[in-house]
Amino acid sequence: MTATADARGTLIRFVACLALAATAGAAAAQTYPSKPIRLIVPLAAGSTADIVSRYAGLELGKALGQPVVVENKTGAGGTIAMAELARSAPDGYTIAFASQGTLVFNQAIYSKPGYDSIKDFRPVAFIGGVSNVMIVPPTSAAKSPADVIAAAKAKPGELTFSSGGAGTSHHLSGVLFGRVTGTDLVHVPYKGAPQGVLAVMSGEVAMGFFNTPTVIGQIKDGKVKALGVTSLTRSPLLPGVPTLDEQGVKGYEVNTWFGFVAPAGTPPEIVDRLNREINRIFASADAKEKLGPQGFDLAPPMTPAAFAKVIADDLGKWVPIVKASGAKAD
Repeated sequence: MTATADARGTLIRFVACLALAATAGAAAAQTYPSKPIRLIVPLAAGSTADIVSRYAGLELGKALGQPVVVENKTGAGGTIAMAELARSAPDGYTIAFASQGTLVFNQAIYSKPGYDSIKDFRPVAFIGGVSNVMIVPPTSAAKSPADVIAAAKAKPGELTFSSGGAGTSHHLSGVLFGRVTGTDLVHVPYKGAPQGVLAVMSGEVAMGFFNTPTVIGQIKDGKVKALGVTSLTRSPLLPGVPTLDEQGVKGYEVNTWFGFVAPAGTPPEIVDRLNREINRIFASADAKEKLGPQGFDLAPPMTPAAFAKVIADDLGKWVPIVKASGAKAD
């Protein structure tokens, strides 16, 4: 056999393998899912992520005809959960709830997060987001962000703020606040958002920045005081609470977005199926009725490619900010 003939034979075998792989992928997508799906949630039960994930899991299970088992896996700002997803089989049977914190902030705040947000995951569906709200204990003398800024400047390095873990939007909201206002705040991370909120309620810390849906009940019950929301427009849940930007913290904005991702290598047919179902779920009247009043800003349906661009663009925006602040989680 000549070298040319041998090369031609190798090429034919390679093309045949590609065709076989494509056929196998299509066949897998046609039978998907044939067993329960695991949905990893990198934040604690009772958090915003948990509320959204459990709603999605219930509805997605109905749509796919297989149970979607929600598993809360907390710790290290969500890096433990996301690193586990990165190691999971790319077959569509393990997906994760993801956020700006886990996909963007963690890439800057951890020296070794255990995953690369671009290389290790396939974006599945973007679902929207929420604002955070700056809260203080009910006994705090602060009545506005200006009061907090004055107290922080009077006692540099003494005012504390809690979060649900290093690298979360709660953490980075505090970092950005300190950077924009020129104050030196001390971060106190907790195991999850509920514990971080309790720390504010009890006065263990001076303040916190938490997802509005997570703390709306405590605000209404007078267990914490709301001083300002982190978005550039007021939250429909707290129409009487001005934004931080309105109150003189110019240019301050944090909007926490959410979505779902799968391990890199997950067949595109499966990703597209999940994308269609999740988009349909969150565009439904039921989702708007149940999640809208809780402060979730549901986004229009988005393709996996468009979600990938959101991640890439946000990495370009936030990584330099976080690195310049010197904030670290390890």
